[in-house]
Amino acid sequence: MGKDKNPRRVADNEAMAKLRMLRTSPQKLNLVAQLIRGKKVERALTDLTFSKKRISDDVRKCLQSAIANAENNHGLDVDELIVAEAYVGKNLVMKRGRPRARGRFGRINKPFSEITIKVRQIEEQA
Repeated sequence: MGKDKNPRRVADNEAMAKLRMLRTSPQKLNLVAQLIRGKKVERALTDLTFSKKRISDDVRKCLQSAIANAENNHGLDVDELIVAEAYVGKNLVMKRGRPRARGRFGRINKPFSEITIKVRQIEEQA
């Protein structure tokens, strides 16, 4: 008589991880997300490890979380995973300011963003 289980948001051969409230603009975060789209996970982890972008460490942690979800929660093989999707969204914007000349106020926006990474298991071509 209990409630039915919620349906999965991703396919049977996929796993997902989401990281919210990243202190960077979505435009800068999307540059790092473009770096890993469509790559095998070990290659993507290597690229993120040696990237000079500040936010790449957080993206690497999110990718590692997606890999761990795939392995532990869904029983997927880690060696056959690729980054199927990596997309970026906006989050809150802190509004700050600075006094300017002639009594005016210069507005400074400090944006936050979020990233969603989906990994998919592919079968190796013989």
